[in-house]
Amino acid sequence: MNQSILFPDEQRWNETLQAVVFPAQVSGLLVECVVTLERLSHLSGESIDSSQHALDCFLGLRFDLEELAEQAIEAEEYDSSGRVQL
Repeated sequence: MNQSILFPDEQRWNETLQAVVFPAQVSGLLVECVVTLERLSHLSGESIDSSQHALDCFLGLRFDLEELAEQAIEAEEYDSSGRVQL
């Protein structure tokens, strides 16, 4: 694991994006990472029916999602808003 990328134990549901958003601290800067409901459902193999269910699935997949986010950050795969979309 890259020591210059840290993932605080925070996550929230974003209704507008229909996604779980979680932060990454990259060399002191905060980067938002976004995993959509569709992607989360695909990765978990579950049909997600509520924001709480989405957050629960996220927690179950947290390590894998952090790995994906780390790879995207290292490859500088930021969207136009400066977020990492998984």
